[in-house]
Amino acid sequence: MSDLAPLARFDGLIASGLQDVTHDPAALDSSGFWVVSADFEGRIVCARFSDVRREAVPAPVPGAWRGPAAGDWTSSLDRDAYTAGVRRIREHIAAGDVYQANLCRVLSAPLPDSGADVDALTSLLARGNPAPYAGTIRLPGHGVEIATASPELFLRRDGRTVESGPIKGTGRTEDDLLEKDHAENVMIVDLVRNDLGRVCATGSVSVPDLCVVEKHPGLVHLVSTVRGLLADGAGWPELFAAAFPPGSVTGAPKSSALRIIAELERGPRGPYCGAIGWVDADRGTASLAVGIRTFWIDRTGPAPLLRFGTGAGITWGSDPEREWDETELKASRLLAVASGTHLETGRDA
Repeated sequence: MSDLAPLARFDGLIASGLQDVTHDPAALDSSGFWVVSADFEGRIVCARFSDVRREAVPAPVPGAWRGPAAGDWTSSLDRDAYTAGVRRIREHIAAGDVYQANLCRVLSAPLPDSGADVDALTSLLARGNPAPYAGTIRLPGHGVEIATASPELFLRRDGRTVESGPIKGTGRTEDDLLEKDHAENVMIVDLVRNDLGRVCATGSVSVPDLCVVEKHPGLVHLVSTVRGLLADGAGWPELFAAAFPPGSVTGAPKSSALRIIAELERGPRGPYCGAIGWVDADRGTASLAVGIRTFWIDRTGPAPLLRFGTGAGITWGSDPEREWDETELKASRLLAVASGTHLETGRDA
């Protein structure tokens, strides 16, 4: 276990002075400033901090982060297994079991520095791969050490208004986006509308933005916005029960997609594809990202490992090799940053 002090960093804020840790999301409706890490499998850690202040992510300090060598990463699914999984999902689609399912793999590499600090990795990510929902959660005593460069909004709250920003469709440029990408996005928007509709006032769920092209370092995404007004009596436990895990990283219908994911993926996703962010219970505001483009330190084995997840949404129109290439595209820049081979010119070594 790392002896670094508990800390969290999001949205230009830094939180310290750990007060409470709980696995009950009802605490997020109480008081104080909380950070949240919810694993894809449902384990949730909510940590309340006493000291929250404005502080920009510091510039990287040379030598503060020693990451894995570029060639040390291994994948839970190799190319053959992944492309076979894509073909199997297409068989499920042909059989009418599912319309779309996300197929993911987790990359792992040994950390050369047993005392590695995820906040130092966050500084590198802020320089090499800036993202709207980037942040750090460092709770070594509770098994949570995360540095995220997530581009995707899971849930934002402002009072009773709740909003989600599902991403579906990825390419190097806008010209790479296919009709399949747009169809995939619309399917997931319908799923998220249904999820939020379970806890929002009747008639309040809307889609103010559909399939907007967003540019991110090294790639583009199609992003939509789904918004609603929470029904009376609905709080964080009800929101998690209705919307978690995020629809954009599961599939449609969600229940069928989750069964297929369990069949094809070799091991848990952990923080990857979960929820990561903050809740200010006093102000009734919050921002939780989908845990993509996310690194975490796993200290459960004899030596610490750095892990990172990548995946793609599979539809009937999916080409197995192209989907593998999409997972590589999503990972390449981030792995280069973590391994110290990313150049600030924007080229990846």
